[in-house]
Amino acid sequence: MAGIFEIAADGDESYFFKLTASDGTVLAVSPLYNTIRGAAAGITAVRENAATGLVVDRSTS
Repeated sequence: MAGIFEIAADGDESYFFKLTASDGTVLAVSPLYNTIRGAAAGITAVRENAATGLVVDRSTS
């Protein structure tokens, strides 16, 4: 099963999304958005960019 994007409210006028793996592990939490439409656009951006994103290892000096 694929991951799940969930949109949730944070207060009266703020929304965020989280990406959850099929085993329930939270993989990512978005910043706050002013509208549900903004949160949905954030999900679209993650979907479009994640597959082609570069991996940069900043763990070493």
